[in-house]
Amino acid sequence: MRISRLYVAAPLNQGQHLELNDDNAHYVRTVLRLKPEQNIVLFNGQGGEYQCRLSEVNRKTVQVTIEKFIARDVESPLEVRLGIGISRGDRMDWSVQKAVELGVNHLTPLVTERCVIKFNDDKKQQRFLHWQHIIQHAAEQSGRTSLPELGEIITLPDWANRQQSLKVFLDPYADQTLSDLKPENDCITLLSGPEGGFSDQERQIAKAAGFIPVRMGARILRTETAVLTALAAVQSLWGDFN
Repeated sequence: MRISRLYVAAPLNQGQHLELNDDNAHYVRTVLRLKPEQNIVLFNGQGGEYQCRLSEVNRKTVQVTIEKFIARDVESPLEVRLGIGISRGDRMDWSVQKAVELGVNHLTPLVTERCVIKFNDDKKQQRFLHWQHIIQHAAEQSGRTSLPELGEIITLPDWANRQQSLKVFLDPYADQTLSDLKPENDCITLLSGPEGGFSDQERQIAKAAGFIPVRMGARILRTETAVLTALAAVQSLWGDFN
């Protein structure tokens, strides 16, 4: 029987007694319908995970006893940083979720010229928290022991000029492919556009910041397909798919 995993943003130690926060408690009590003495796995994104036993489950509280540290490591040797143009609705959510499953380490949502969503400060915070929850749940489901970092919502020029290592942006009209390149210090930064792609000005901004245009085959891919294809390709070339 599969044992459920939960992310906990707190220090964890063997022998510790811990009360779960409201969201995790609701999930254990109402969704999973677990009972006292059943097992659950907790992780805090700092590496490894903890085998735990539910010591109390009721309407007011869910408490666990941490029984054993498990030194699991499922992280890729390749560090992947991703800047992704914000797309509408489920496309962005799906891209964020699958990027976590495919081993991304740092993800930044980018406001671009062809981004159709307009953000005020409140909406930025709402979307940031929404994507943070998607990252957390994707890490729980995929068995990751490190939690990918979500960068603040930022414009493409501001983000591009801060990046280092091998930097590439996905361009269906480029001449080069990923196999023509090689990461620096086992790190690569990917830049992917929104629906409609990058404007000519944004392409020039990316190139001026040192990003190399690469194509992902002969066909033009949707934004969510391009991101996942690129992530699978870099993990196959230099990560843990080979």
